[in-house]
Amino acid sequence: MAQDNREEWNGVLCIDKPQAFTSFDIIAKLRGILHIRRLGHAGTLDPMATGVLPILVGRATRACDILPDQDKTYLASFQLGLTSDTQDIWGNVSGQEGRPVVSRQAVEAVLPRFRGRIQQLPPMYSAVQVGGQRLYDLARQGVEVERSPRPVEIHRLELLSFSEDTQSGSLEISCSKGTYIRTICHDIGAALGCGAVVTALRRTRASGFSIQDCVTLDQLQKAAGQIEESLLFPLGRAFESLPAIWLDPHRARMFLNGVQLDLKRLRCPQSEGDVRVMGGGVFLGVAQADRQRGILHTKKILAARQAAPALTKGQ
Repeated sequence: MAQDNREEWNGVLCIDKPQAFTSFDIIAKLRGILHIRRLGHAGTLDPMATGVLPILVGRATRACDILPDQDKTYLASFQLGLTSDTQDIWGNVSGQEGRPVVSRQAVEAVLPRFRGRIQQLPPMYSAVQVGGQRLYDLARQGVEVERSPRPVEIHRLELLSFSEDTQSGSLEISCSKGTYIRTICHDIGAALGCGAVVTALRRTRASGFSIQDCVTLDQLQKAAGQIEESLLFPLGRAFESLPAIWLDPHRARMFLNGVQLDLKRLRCPQSEGDVRVMGGGVFLGVAQADRQRGILHTKKILAARQAAPALTKGQ
């Protein structure tokens, strides 16, 4: 497809983010490679972290705030016996002299404390705002402020490897949005009485996409003008975790024109919460069943209105 038409592209491009790039750096790079202005990312990654960074392209950027699958999975390497102001190896690191050797059994024994719903204190080097200021801006000025713990959920926390000789290991962590992996490792180190820092962090899953779905910046740069829209995943892929409601061509056009639909005339899932609206095999948007009023309440239309005439009985 000609580059002139790339501004019409719509979907999700999954990038395997390299180390030392911010998520905004990746957006800037992609604008230069793809020559597309409307780009956004889902799920910020720390600069030194690598892995899955879903990039929303075109109209898909309108879905940034309503993506249903906010859980993420990480592989985190850690080193015991060290502490850091950033809770990772890239900050100001200090060691603890004369510390006892920690066994694998001891590490395993503290992990249950960090599974399930837990309270987590955001680190100073984070994008959390306190008093209208980002914590990392205050931290760079040498200022530490009081923070309130926040609830997060750790769905899975497993010790994949641990060396008693080097006092280092790796964890696989599946968690809810807003979880700081650096803080989990820091808190594990604190529970063991020896400190711990993250030495490598890789996200393997985000917004329903995995590493296998990703391309690298190098691959895109080498392909340059040969990149096709087929490289993008349909936006609907990111909403597959939601129950679906299927509309006939007439009601699909009504939905795309913002008309409220009568629930009595629809086969609407009985589950609570959001539903993905489909018409003619096309993902149209997200809605919610307002059962008190008996209407399908539109949350966000994500397909172009031009799609409506194509929704014929033959599809």
